[in-house]
Amino acid sequence: MKVRNYFYLAVGLLCILFAATHTLNGLTTMLPSINNAAIDGSTKVVFTYVWHIIGIENLVFGIALLVMAFVKNRSKVKFAAWLIIAILFMRWTVITYFTLMNGHDSITSLIPDTIAIFVVCLLLFFGTRVKKRA
Repeated sequence: MKVRNYFYLAVGLLCILFAATHTLNGLTTMLPSINNAAIDGSTKVVFTYVWHIIGIENLVFGIALLVMAFVKNRSKVKFAAWLIIAILFMRWTVITYFTLMNGHDSITSLIPDTIAIFVVCLLLFFGTRVKKRA
């Protein structure tokens, strides 16, 4: 099996890494802190499953992109790449909107997510531009 698109391969590996780090961060820091907070049970459940949905979403993106990296016919996977780009930009928009609207003191807290999302989207964009070799 031959890698047809190294951009998709790299982004797939990054997405799997993001899934692991997001989940581990939740399990070690975020989720224990809400369990110790005075928050009702249903809010804790919602926060927990939303946290894990994002981790699983990243894992699914990663697996899909790893498969896409080996697909010979690029036109069959280009739409999926654009769809992932759109989802990630919407994710960034939601993160930015709610961070800024909820009176967060510093816009610098958006820097890690912004860098990660924009790097992934840029690499995916380059992946959509790869031409078939003769």
